[in-house]
Amino acid sequence: MNIERLCMCVCGVVKETGIFLREELSKIKQSDILVKGHNDFVTYVDKTAEKKLVNAFLKLIPESGFIAEENTLLKTGEHYNWIIDPLDGTTNFIHSLPCFSISVALMRDQQIILGVVYEINKDECFYAHEKGPAFLNGTIINVSEISTLKDSLIATGFPYNNFDRLDQYLKVFNYCLKNTHGIRRLGSAAVDLAYVACGRFEVFYEYGLKPWDVAAGAFIVEKAGGKVFDFLGGNHYVFGQEIIAGNQKVSIEMLNLTKENFG
Repeated sequence: MNIERLCMCVCGVVKETGIFLREELSKIKQSDILVKGHNDFVTYVDKTAEKKLVNAFLKLIPESGFIAEENTLLKTGEHYNWIIDPLDGTTNFIHSLPCFSISVALMRDQQIILGVVYEINKDECFYAHEKGPAFLNGTIINVSEISTLKDSLIATGFPYNNFDRLDQYLKVFNYCLKNTHGIRRLGSAAVDLAYVACGRFEVFYEYGLKPWDVAAGAFIVEKAGGKVFDFLGGNHYVFGQEIIAGNQKVSIEMLNLTKENFG
């Protein structure tokens, strides 16, 4: 397998699917919105986009399986599995708020080897594979060199249906609110992670996330020179529903903060 060529093919598929999402943005109606759970929405756009991605990736690796948000194909591959979010930021999308993305990762056995995050509104494609650095639209990217939390811009996501750890989350939020350059909540974890990878944010943290929200972005952060942990410093962040991703120094400072409050 030529992983570089595969990565470019995935970028092409994702961008083509992004065109479909842009075209449907002005067509979505209230009656098209289905509720999967509290503050958890889906539309025909998510489902159609996922089918496009699954069909294209089956042609690239016929024996592959899928871990996808809308469960288009319930298939587990022996070695290769795609982790797909066809529309990360559905709530933004249905409100025409311009921050949403497509997130695709490829896992070989239990190791992520490729990641693509495409922010559709800015036409920014972030990608990386196991044999190279991280890129944004063909240019190599790196995490920022800011060394302290107090000089950092932080990204997070607000809990929307899992409030079991809200008190701990708010303690961390309160500290960051008072001791950083500020906190931003964009509404797409995949974009948050991509922005960490290119140095726009110093660190991102959130809990309650799914594998398709973080797999691609976390991999891109690592390939851009960053660090990724769960809230206690382990590596159970793709399937563990909690994540810290940041540059080399600020990620450690944030980790100490989450250990203190979530440990």
